[in-house]
Formats: sequence, structure tokens, C-alpha cells
Amino acid sequence: MKSSLDKVNSFKEAMANYPTGVTVVTTIDEKDNPIGLTVNSFASVSLDPLLILWSIDKRVSTYESFLKVDKFAVNILADNQADIAALFASRNTDRFANCKWNLSANHLPIIHGAAATLQCNVFKRIEAGDHTIFIGEISEITVEKKSPLVYHGRKMGALPSSFHEN
Repeated sequence: MKSSLDKVNSFKEAMANYPTGVTVVTTIDEKDNPIGLTVNSFASVSLDPLLILWSIDKRVSTYESFLKVDKFAVNILADNQADIAALFASRNTDRFANCKWNLSANHLPIIHGAAATLQCNVFKRIEAGDHTIFIGEISEITVEKKSPLVYHGRKMGALPSSFHEN
């Protein structure tokens, strides 16, 4: 029988082999400062109403601030934005000083150059182990004709050319 550490390592290995898109989730905190983090635990939930979900680790520095907000933006990164993903995954960095962004009409930080942006109102929060799942109801959608950034095998990059339309 595997130890719990062996199970965790096997789980991490299995998930590293599951390709996902890469997003940066952003909002404005209670002090009116932009905050954000890189997230690949993102999925669609419902078409009626339009719902998505993402999860946040309870140990991240912005966790308490995200619990207090009622809206957020999911910036689905384009394939040339691995540097943005790394920036928003880093610690002790002024993330917004090191990228191009603007405030939307909904007062949410929007990352320039994203493949898509979903502005959402918090629909529900669900406690789940060492994470909290946020379900958001989409209020605004912006889509650009750009390929997404993909995370696989603990690396980020573009989709292989075989996936692109001819």
C-alpha cells in the first residue's frame, strides 16, 4: 500500500501529464489595490447561467483578500504570455508594475494581450480541502483570435501546430 506522500507524488505526476490552459485571476482588494495570481485550475460549469470555476490555495498571500471580493476577472493567457504566468506565480513581486493592464468598466484589472477575459461576479465559494473553489457568473466576455498558453509536464508553451486550424 502506498504511503500518503507516495500518493501525493503520484497525484502530482498524474496531473502534470494532464494539459490545461493557464489563466491569471485578478481583482481589486479592500484597499483598492489590484491583486492577481496564476491559476490553471479553471473550468466551465454551466451555460445557463454562464458559470466558470477556479480554485485558490488557502496558503497564498492573497487568499484572505479574494475571500472578501464579490467579483473577479479570469484572463485566459495567450501562447506568448508565459512571462505573465511566471510573473503572477512569483512571490514578493509587484506584479502589476511589471505588466500592461487596465481597469475595466467593472473596476477589474484586465491583462493586456490575453486570448480571452471573463469578468465575473462571485456566484458561490466552496471549501474543498486546502483550497477554496470560486464559482463565477460571467458578466462580460472579451475574446481575441489568439492561441492559448498551455501547461503540460510542468512546462508552459503553445499548442502543437497539429492543433491549429488550416
